[in-house]
Formats: sequence, structure tokens, C-alpha cells
Amino acid sequence: MSDPGPFLGRNPDAVNFPPFETEDLRANLQRFLDTPFGPEGGLAIPVGNYRWGVYAFFDYDGEPIYVGQTNERLRTRIRRHLTNQRTDAVAMSVLDPFEVFEIEVWPLPELQDAPRTDSGARQHLDALELLITDQAVEHSEFKAILNEKDPPPGRIAVTAPAALRGRIVSERVFELRSHPDFRLARRALILSRLAQVISERKVQGGLRRVLLTQAKRLQWLASRRYEALGGAASVASEGDEDADA
Repeated sequence: MSDPGPFLGRNPDAVNFPPFETEDLRANLQRFLDTPFGPEGGLAIPVGNYRWGVYAFFDYDGEPIYVGQTNERLRTRIRRHLTNQRTDAVAMSVLDPFEVFEIEVWPLPELQDAPRTDSGARQHLDALELLITDQAVEHSEFKAILNEKDPPPGRIAVTAPAALRGRIVSERVFELRSHPDFRLARRALILSRLAQVISERKVQGGLRRVLLTQAKRLQWLASRRYEALGGAASVASEGDEDADA
């Protein structure tokens, strides 16, 4: 029998608690953000406590899907994306938290004490976001990610600092979400929601670019699934017995 997990003994009608997958995401995300991280020879602190840094989300194929920056703490910004849907990217169906399998973060320890108004620190952060975005696009199967807006122009040259990458999906959730047909259904749902958003308001070109990229991602996964199961050879002809079995 499989492990009943944290739901054992709970009455779902009487106890106010979120679904298993939501609790699981929060627990694994907390574990990742609490991972000690620091400069070589320096003091390590929980990686989520760095105020300045860039982050990237990756899907179940290792595809980069979203890049962002923060100067209010990595923990705050990433949790806002993935656990409470208080960002435009999630609210408008640009980013689907269900697609995020891994996170990579590039903290900037040297800016830890810099105020948010520090123009030099902001230029460094903007340049780093541009660098990581360019790398993500270059390594993407589609040469595109799901950001609605382009990163700020980098006015200085920077190199990527040390990074931390980790998965935020448990084995149990992986079993639930990794099946390609589940992912196809979920991706189609998000694509439909985004198309609905676009149809109901006047939008900029960025949202239409995201719609196009999501459509390409859906087609790519559907094509891969179709070919893996036999492609044209798997399609029955009319009159074949048991064609619908």
C-alpha cells in the first residue's frame, strides 16, 4: 500500500488544509529556499534570504520556461510566483506553477546590504537578468521562454555568479504530473486560458508571443508523444476491427 502521507486521519470536509500537491510544493520549495549558500570562504545563509538575485524555472523536460529578478529577497519573489499566484505572470496564465520542476537561482551576496535605490546594484541586477535570459533562450528547444516582457537592457558587462539548482517536485508528485498526456492536458488548459485573457482585453505583443510559444510547446510535446506511440503506423483505417478499443 502506498504511503497515505499527511492526509492520514484528516477529514477533508472538516479541516481547512490545501490539496496534497499544494502542501508538497510548499514543503519542497521551503526546503530548497532554506538550502545554505554562500560565497567561497564566506558565510553561508539560506539561499532564499539573499535580497538581490536572478532566478529561472525549468519544466519536466529541463526546458527553461521563465526568468526573473528580485531585490526584495529570492524567497519572497519565488514564493509569490509559485504558491499564492499574486504575480501577473501567474494570474494571466503566462506561467503555470504546475509546470515548474526545477529552480535555479543566482544570488548576489555582494549586494546583500545594498538599498533598493542603489543605481549601481540595479544595473548589475539588470545585466545579470539579461545574461541569464539570453542563456535560457539559447538553450531552449524553441529559442524562446514564457516571459511576457524582455529583460531590461544591460548597460554593463557581468559574468554569471555561482548558482544553486534543485528540484521542487517530490517523487510522488513526479509520478502524478510527469505523464506526457497529463502534461498535454494541462498545457492545453493554460493555453486556452491565456487565449481567453487575450480575447477579453487589449494586450501588448508580449502576451501574443507567449501564446505562440506555448502553442509551439504544446505541438512539440503532442508530436513527440504521437511519434513515440507509433506515429502514422498507429492510426487505424475505417472498417478495421476494434479500431476504437
